[in-house]
Amino acid sequence: MRLYSYFRSSAAYRVRIALALKGIDAEQVAINLLAREPLPDYRQAVNPQGFVPALDTDADGLIVQSLAIMEYLDETHPEPALLPERAADRAYVRAAAQLVACDIHPLANLRVLRYLKRDLGHDQAAIDGWYRHWVEDGLVRLEAFVAAERTSGRFLFGDTPTMADCVLVPQLFNARRLACDLAGMPTLVAIDARCAELDAFKRAHPDRQPDAA
Repeated sequence: MRLYSYFRSSAAYRVRIALALKGIDAEQVAINLLAREPLPDYRQAVNPQGFVPALDTDADGLIVQSLAIMEYLDETHPEPALLPERAADRAYVRAAAQLVACDIHPLANLRVLRYLKRDLGHDQAAIDGWYRHWVEDGLVRLEAFVAAERTSGRFLFGDTPTMADCVLVPQLFNARRLACDLAGMPTLVAIDARCAELDAFKRAHPDRQPDAA
């Protein structure tokens, strides 16, 4: 397998965690999302979207979009499972993951921030304020969702990491990097700290990646 990744991409970080949890050794191919020149070649040869992550599975071709990749990995490498057995529990885990991947990430990703600066002319302080507002707003909502469901334990669901934790940890990494206020989400912060103790999460960390700058 080959994983097309960028060390600071939260979506690629999710997949790196999932691969590490499952003990799958995938070759990493770094795609620099900050450089304009390599991306046309990547779009033409690998992923027409130009996004990361993309997983070249060899046997099943290219899989794109982080949540789809993680579900593919769970179906083809069932142990350890990233989704619980019960349908209602799987729905909860998917919902927690999507609260980040669908509600927070699209408003605060690199393409949006670039548009705010280059096309709309906002200064960096305004852009940072945009980022912090939407990330903090989304994480507070996730905190409330987790508290209301009452199924969290050491991790977002029970005492074993799931796909939801794979998605949470990268978002909190980026939130801290851009000075978001995490005081209103103690459950998420505590779960993130427990994840940080696990070898799989350590190995997937941006600072441990071959393209880390």
